[in-house]
Amino acid sequence: MNNTAPAHKIRVLIVDDSALIRSVLREIINSYPDMEAVGAASNPLQAREMIKTFNPDVLTLDVEMPEMDGLTFLDKLMRLHPMPVLMVSSLTRQGSEVALRALELGAIDFVAKPGIGVANGLQGYADEIADKIRTAFASRPARRTVAAPVAQGELPVLANRFITTEKIIVVGASTGGTEAVREFLVRMPADAPGILIAQHMPEAFTKSFASRLDGLCKINVTEAQGNERVLPGHAYIAPGHSHLLLKRSGANYMTELSQADPVNRHRPSVEVLFRSAALHGGKNVIGVMLTGMGKDGAIGMLEMRRAGAYNLAQDEATCVVFGMPREAIAVGAVDEVVPVQEMAKRVLQRLVSSGSAGNRV
Repeated sequence: MNNTAPAHKIRVLIVDDSALIRSVLREIINSYPDMEAVGAASNPLQAREMIKTFNPDVLTLDVEMPEMDGLTFLDKLMRLHPMPVLMVSSLTRQGSEVALRALELGAIDFVAKPGIGVANGLQGYADEIADKIRTAFASRPARRTVAAPVAQGELPVLANRFITTEKIIVVGASTGGTEAVREFLVRMPADAPGILIAQHMPEAFTKSFASRLDGLCKINVTEAQGNERVLPGHAYIAPGHSHLLLKRSGANYMTELSQADPVNRHRPSVEVLFRSAALHGGKNVIGVMLTGMGKDGAIGMLEMRRAGAYNLAQDEATCVVFGMPREAIAVGAVDEVVPVQEMAKRVLQRLVSSGSAGNRV
């Protein structure tokens, strides 16, 4: 814990219908010198007035509340008064689907609400909660608008079969990444190369995340199982309990799962995926670094570039948090910096330009 108080504390408004949760969150937040709980509301109607009164920097928001549920309130808030919101959610299947919907609506991140031993559980999450409040404070929440349709006619066409059978795309993301990954994958054609994705996300969420994307995309999106052949037209999401790696078996690319220790405090780690791609994919790899806090994956992306991969990073203007792309750029790992809306197009253009038989390994 940092014992030096900053000049300006992060002002946090707590919104939760449980008096116990409000009390525990207030205690946790006020225990850190760089933040303070300026108020606590039991429902969104109270929260609306407190936002006007206290002008908080960050909102923690429960999902299920009386009078107006958290998602309805979040939708209205992000349309009228965008601000950093950290969702407090139960780690259940239903809770994970609701939390993913909250991220679509503009929430920055979510934190687990333990179902048993609430007070002790949340106290154990103190550092995680504080870190996520800091991340939310540093984020760029955008006013929610209706997304523009994907102009498929403007995207390059993958006409060379070697492109999809020999090339591999690896993607790393963290805070803000669920929407950035969606933005990228929905623009991928059905015959896109195999895609491996490490997104920082709890175990209970990754299967729902993959299922939601699968229903939106032309490609098949699944939670990686390990030891499966990486096929064109398929994307594999790292499960929240394991690192995802790329490996080779003869002429085939395969997935591998590992429950080795966290790397850069994360499992799954982008670093682990990218290093495996450098080792086993080399110049057949295209790397994509999307929005996220921290530096996970920067050195692995540099190793990919040194092995012949072509790497792209999301630009600052379209990142929720520019940390991971910034770190990758700083170490010299990135060939191109691209807005997230253009990422799929630029990857496809790169595939078309480098997809001849002469470029295969």
